[in-house]
Amino acid sequence: MSRADGWRLRVTHETRFEYDAPARASYNELRLTPRTEARQTALETKIVTLPTAPQYTYLDYWGTNVVAFNVDRAHEKLSIVGSGLIDTQQAEDPENGTWSEVEDASLTMADQLSHKLYTAPNAELIDLAASLRTDRPLETAARIFEHTHNSLNYVRGVTTVHTSANEAFADGGGVCQDFAHLALAMTKTVGLPSRYVSGYLHPDPDASIGEEITGESHAWVEVWTGKWWGFDPTNAIPVGERHVAVGRGRDYSDVPPVKGIYAGNAVHSMRATVRITRTH
Repeated sequence: MSRADGWRLRVTHETRFEYDAPARASYNELRLTPRTEARQTALETKIVTLPTAPQYTYLDYWGTNVVAFNVDRAHEKLSIVGSGLIDTQQAEDPENGTWSEVEDASLTMADQLSHKLYTAPNAELIDLAASLRTDRPLETAARIFEHTHNSLNYVRGVTTVHTSANEAFADGGGVCQDFAHLALAMTKTVGLPSRYVSGYLHPDPDASIGEEITGESHAWVEVWTGKWWGFDPTNAIPVGERHVAVGRGRDYSDVPPVKGIYAGNAVHSMRATVRITRTH
């Protein structure tokens, strides 16, 4: 497949912290670097911070690129700008494997079947997941994704990054990470290895070349049905050329874009802005 079949996207993710008194120091981890893998190629990536500080990079347990840095002097503001130029493609069609194949593969995928706090299902979700299970893993996953999409209304501000799948399901609303957590709660319960994916989504399928738009961080799910299949339950679409993957894990807590602590008694505020441009 050539690049002509896909998109080229420029993503800029800026996070700004302001403190009401000087923070004596801060210690930070960033998961903002788009991946290079089968469906996408990161042509350029860069992270700039103010105040400036030495950066070191590593891959975490889940294979996500992490940039870490410490600001070892007092500061009242901290700016973090991650940018990337990425070629993306449509994903391959999913594999319609058997439950026997999934169970065999699951012997080496314990991490993708285990729950963390945000995806651990209550009795109601366990029963619901069981009712959606069919004799084919792919059909089961599709039914779970459809039910997830129909169970939640996309509403900003009614949940936080600490909201569980059970809470979002009971409230009937949330944002992309809640859709992903709810889907994962059920796919893992029925025995489908699955994982949380963080990244970005260009919201306009008919995007004009060169037009910069305001976007946001996004989350979706990958499930193993013979091979990994990415699906976006928030928008009820397969993962494709509008999606840019950054990290993977069990839930949001494994892949926060910015994570850190600071020394001092200052109260801080945070503002994040994502800008996305289709350049080809």
